[in-house]
Amino acid sequence: MSRFSRRDWLKASTLGIGGAALGAHRAAALPVRLGPTATSRPALVPASNLSTRWTGDRPARVHTPNGSSITGRRASDGAWVYEFTVGEVEHTFAPGLTATCWGYNGQVHGPTVEAAEGDRVRLYVTNRLGVATTVHWHGLFLPSGMDGVGGLSQPAIPPGETFVYEFTLRQNGTFMYHSHHDEMTQIALGLTGLFVVHPRREANPVDRDIAIMLHEWYVAPGTSRPDPNAMSDFNILTMNARAFPGTDPLVVGHRDRVRIRFGNLSPMDHHPVHVHGHAWTLVATDGGPIPAAGQWPETTVLVPVGSTRTVEFTADALGDWAMHCHMTHHVMNQMGHEIPNTTGVDSAALDRDVRPLLPGYNTMGEHGMDEMGRHIEMGHMPVPENSIPMLGAPGPFGYITMGGMYTNLLVREKPVDYDRFPGWYDHPPGTVARAATPEEATRDGVRLAPMQRHDAPHREQSHDGHSMH
Repeated sequence: MSRFSRRDWLKASTLGIGGAALGAHRAAALPVRLGPTATSRPALVPASNLSTRWTGDRPARVHTPNGSSITGRRASDGAWVYEFTVGEVEHTFAPGLTATCWGYNGQVHGPTVEAAEGDRVRLYVTNRLGVATTVHWHGLFLPSGMDGVGGLSQPAIPPGETFVYEFTLRQNGTFMYHSHHDEMTQIALGLTGLFVVHPRREANPVDRDIAIMLHEWYVAPGTSRPDPNAMSDFNILTMNARAFPGTDPLVVGHRDRVRIRFGNLSPMDHHPVHVHGHAWTLVATDGGPIPAAGQWPETTVLVPVGSTRTVEFTADALGDWAMHCHMTHHVMNQMGHEIPNTTGVDSAALDRDVRPLLPGYNTMGEHGMDEMGRHIEMGHMPVPENSIPMLGAPGPFGYITMGGMYTNLLVREKPVDYDRFPGWYDHPPGTVARAATPEEATRDGVRLAPMQRHDAPHREQSHDGHSMH
């Protein structure tokens, strides 16, 4: 299947006779037709129900945003039994983009497995795919024959068969599970999950324990399956298989002790995850806890491919804070990079020339990608079906120009309802950045530059939806 880049759909959707008149390369410079016929997108609002779902004989202790936990069922011989069904899943990455992926128990990624150190676990895996698979218990110490490497430590599980894995958990910490048969295809299509082993006695209990699996995909706009052959140019970057604005926010109470467990089973890329307003401490990897003397504070933790990283911090700053991968192309949706750079270009003359031939033509991209997402969301810019190019989401002060591997950390006064979106933060007076007044600038010896076209701020949306400067 050939790739359909942003340039392609821009050409296909907007060029027309204007493109022919301008020449192919220049005409592909992010044009958009502002017209009433484009289809508007569904409203993008945070999820209202952020409840932690779990199945099993004991309550979940870990919150998996947009996901769930499986805690096991106690068998008559004392072992803890888990059941997995591997199959196709119609999965929604974000409003506007659904694809056929592979998952466990009807989920992408699979549920977070929760167990306790010392448990004897028995894991049944039923294969409902049309091809063979296995499950590797990533990072766990176990007998070689339970390690799940197809052809090496076990025969692959044929379609329709159920295999059982059994071993005793001799560690505690954050681990993962994933297919270890035709990994390039099966991991790329979503066969991954987190495996949390709690200590028998928690030495450092936390108020909020959160699990997030990082992943990346290539889904060509307008198609319905991730491309497992992608080696680079991944265009969907996810937390728990959801891309912003489809990610649930992390709702925590003021001064809560928070633990976040990151796992990364992306095909290729490491992810430096950055938190705003706080510093966290790296306390553990999938190799075990880090002694206190070896821990250090930071605001960005690098989560390499095939690794877990566990951080802890005190949520001591009220407000709405961003948490995201700091690779800038990882906080965009279905990006393309083979496009002309029109940043800073004054396109007014070009637009005037084109509009007699193509009414409504407007060159996009001269101010960056901000304008793209807003026009797409407002329905001014047609995009292929089942695609989320440049999609962000409305925030309390305007459009949040992020996508992909991004979510919001919402720190609220107690009591806080963890299971529901609490609304945007009500900032105390005088604590929100604003435009400087001439009087205060003069007072402080700052000379305000005269307003120029490219300095003009975009019109933003206020809390009540009315535009403001």
